Amino acid sequence: MAEAAPAITSPDVLLRRLEWTVIRRLDGLLQGDYRTLFRGGGVDLADLREYQHHDDVRHIDWNVTARLQTPYVRQFLEDRDLTAWFLLDLSGSVNFGSADVTKLNVSTGFVATLARVITRHGNRVGAVLYGQQVDAVLPPKTSRLHVLNLLQRMNQPRPRPVPAKGKRAGKGTGAADAGTSLLDLLRTADGVIKRRSLVFVVSDFISQPGWQDALARLARRHEVVAVRLWDPMEMALPDVGLVTVEDAETGEQVFIDAADPAFRERYANIAEQQEAELMDGLGRSGADVIELATDDDLLQALLRLSDLRRQRARVKAPLRAPAHLQRAQSWPTPAPEPRSRQA
Repeated sequence: MAEAAPAITSPDVLLRRLEWTVIRRLDGLLQGDYRTLFRGGGVDLADLREYQHHDDVRHIDWNVTARLQTPYVRQFLEDRDLTAWFLLDLSGSVNFGSADVTKLNVSTGFVATLARVITRHGNRVGAVLYGQQVDAVLPPKTSRLHVLNLLQRMNQPRPRPVPAKGKRAGKGTGAADAGTSLLDLLRTADGVIKRRSLVFVVSDFISQPGWQDALARLARRHEVVAVRLWDPMEMALPDVGLVTVEDAETGEQVFIDAADPAFRERYANIAEQQEAELMDGLGRSGADVIELATDDDLLQALLRLSDLRRQRARVKAPLRAPAHLQRAQSWPTPAPEPRSRQA
């Protein structure tokens, strides 16, 4: 049976459940070979060989190349000492879910599983947490207690945004109206993470514009995986008649007629445009991309990540593993409509 993302519970209970239902199965499916998921940066010279197409030119040994008149590259022993960082968007929009599971639930299960897998093998995990601003920076550590502390902080209640009194739709001012700024999260991480690391940016990427260059800068210094969270109801506005919707980022409320086909069509067109802009920004950043839906199977998502990392090691180029395409390979269902934003 598919293992859905767990609902939020106490960190210890959640981690024990994931250790039995996901991590042990992941151990068996990967047969202990976590190099498909995580690769360290080697520092010990192992050998020299002739340059081949797609080799990193930074590894060329110019002294040997000059003597032999043939390009040679250095080969290094792989260093399994890995530091992983989770840059966690915990803003209001991440707490949305159309069923029993929210995007925050998905994020918690994903982070709990990966963090425990990494620390079990003697590596370190750090985190930068963002709510309405950068809330905390957790330095990298290896213990199970550290993972529990991270999960506890992820699920701490956060204040709901309150719109300014008498505010009209689209006319708000002030910090409360600004919404999520992934730029602040990425800039903080860029200043905090000194050593080359594996960095997971876990977010729905519903944010103020301007984060793309910061993500690209981070991807030039580190191995970056952008983990995009989404909910199936964000694909299209359902026909639910007259309804009040609330902006989870600012608290602003708007009364809409969701029964109007023309309104739903405009909504879908805007959402499709936003989706195209998001994927273009992620693609240009140089980061790998994996998508996690609130109805996704957590084990299958981690296996998609493993496949993505394996392909990355072969082609040495940023890749994207769309959730809907990967799931279509396992369950023969029609491809979904373009996803839209939460109203």
